[in-house]
Amino acid sequence: MADGKMVSETLKNMYPSQLPTLKMAKSNVRLLGYSVLYLVFLVLGAAIFSAIEAPEETEMIRYIRRRKEQFLSNFTCITDSALEDLIVEIITANNRGVSAAKSTGGEHNWSFGQSFFFSSTIVTTIGYGHVHPLSEGGKIFCIIYAIIGIPMTFILLTALVERLLLPTTWLLYWLNSKLGHLYQPFNIRVFHLAIIGTITFGLFMVVPAFIFAKLEPGWDFLDSLYYCFISLTTIGLGDYIPGDAPRQPMRPLYKICITAYLLLGLTFVMLLLHLYNDIPQLNLGLFLLRGSDVAAGDPERMRLSGTGGVAPKYTQHNDQPVRQSVKVVSRPVDSPSPEEDTTPVHAQMPPIIPTSQGSG
Repeated sequence: MADGKMVSETLKNMYPSQLPTLKMAKSNVRLLGYSVLYLVFLVLGAAIFSAIEAPEETEMIRYIRRRKEQFLSNFTCITDSALEDLIVEIITANNRGVSAAKSTGGEHNWSFGQSFFFSSTIVTTIGYGHVHPLSEGGKIFCIIYAIIGIPMTFILLTALVERLLLPTTWLLYWLNSKLGHLYQPFNIRVFHLAIIGTITFGLFMVVPAFIFAKLEPGWDFLDSLYYCFISLTTIGLGDYIPGDAPRQPMRPLYKICITAYLLLGLTFVMLLLHLYNDIPQLNLGLFLLRGSDVAAGDPERMRLSGTGGVAPKYTQHNDQPVRQSVKVVSRPVDSPSPEEDTTPVHAQMPPIIPTSQGSG
């Protein structure tokens, strides 16, 4: 360690202007390495998906061809080209959200309930893709609507997450007060993240999966859990859409309830991501920033990290155990000298946040 410090001081004295450049080169090397790892991850995913799904696709192609041959042999008055043209037209209509089968119970794609559900998938960026605008005016309006609606949705979810941070932060303080003398703050925060993650997964993945498995015909628990995950992560593949079963009772109300579920679930997913990013040891993205190798007090690093040089109390951490004896000084809550309080960080209670003057 001493030799490393000596070399660092020597480099700093010999090349003071080039040291930040050398430090940023480390982050560029890490970024390059991560990019290679990411590419390998994509290739690995493609290989696994191809190995799993290709046999199923091949079998389905053979089955469809056999069915087509059986149909032509049973109805000799129909030519192969005429049947092919009909199939192409049906596929084209289906890709545009119009099904030729009697599977929607007479419900149009652009009824109010369906349109409300479609609007929610646009502004939440889920975008199932099973229904999309057919006209030029609809496509233009969809662009304008998304430009306005996506930021509005982000603002709403951010405001909801800010409200949810209050009880979750109190839970963290409670865990610190109960477990701070046994575990380091990092371990407590990981445990706190696991609690919030378990609650989110249970309330917005498992419980809705059971409900969808009961309401949606042909869906088992795995299908329903798969739909909840794909939707709340905004992947939105569109292979499973609730409320599209034949003769679905109260379809518009059902679609509106699903929209409320998606918005609330996305809020908790954003809360979980916020808590995860607030733990520096787990936020690996910080090591890829250009300023990650600069000193902690460097203004550029503070700007990139978004803290502005002032870290919120929630993100304060100290993984070193408290070794010195601490004397707790009793003082009023509204004391103007917080630095006199020598209580350890993990045992401190959160400050009382005054209400804004404009409220009420």
